[in-house]
Amino acid sequence: MPEFMWFALLAGCGVALMTGPLGSFAVWRRMAYFGDTLAHSALTGVAFGLILSVNVNLAVTVFCLLLALLLVVLQNNRTIATDTLLGILSHTMLALGLVVVSVFANGWVDLYGFLFGDLLATSASDLVNIAITAGIVLPLLIWLWRPLIAITVHEELAQVEGVPVAWVRTTLMLMMALVIAVAMKVVGVLLITALLIIPAAASRRLVKTPEQMAICASAIGMLAIAGGLAISFYWDTPAGPSAVLCASGFFALSLAKKPAL
Repeated sequence: MPEFMWFALLAGCGVALMTGPLGSFAVWRRMAYFGDTLAHSALTGVAFGLILSVNVNLAVTVFCLLLALLLVVLQNNRTIATDTLLGILSHTMLALGLVVVSVFANGWVDLYGFLFGDLLATSASDLVNIAITAGIVLPLLIWLWRPLIAITVHEELAQVEGVPVAWVRTTLMLMMALVIAVAMKVVGVLLITALLIIPAAASRRLVKTPEQMAICASAIGMLAIAGGLAISFYWDTPAGPSAVLCASGFFALSLAKKPAL
């Protein structure tokens, strides 16, 4: 197998390892649209990186984290329904990013690559970034697993039991923002949400415990990445979208089983 295929496989599996448990919480807490909003806003981070002449990956990461904090604050405002707020921010940020990139890019930004990603163009530095992110996110998830489960089951009861609900919820959103920012270059703005949600939704019908669902979601994500790369290699299709279609295929197969969670 060519070296670039190994890089792509390792990067995709690294992302899937993180999106498995995070996607499980997104499914349980009905946060799919939250992830979609962060993914769309990543393109605005690209735009700010161009305007400020800073590293684009750094700009995207900082912007996603700041937006996640903003969403936490705005969600506490009951004046606007959460889904309405997310819908407004999602499309506004995507449109703003597209407009600013078109004005400031001067023809050298691969907009298609940012939107849909390019697994086959994964570099050694991308692998390092994904490994560092996994080194931050996975230990945090293990450490906060029980509090996260508690606030997912019942926030008010968790608060009574002494769980710092606001802090735990904010940390979950920041972890999602960080993973989305890092994975954007690999799977793209428009496909990262699919990698978060589809494997988790498929695994939900196959397991009986939250821990099993998180592990199964990561495994399905990795299999989808491997299948997508195989399809891309043999039939010359885009690797990212091919991986998402593989994940969708796993979800379709899971429909044959009654949900366990």
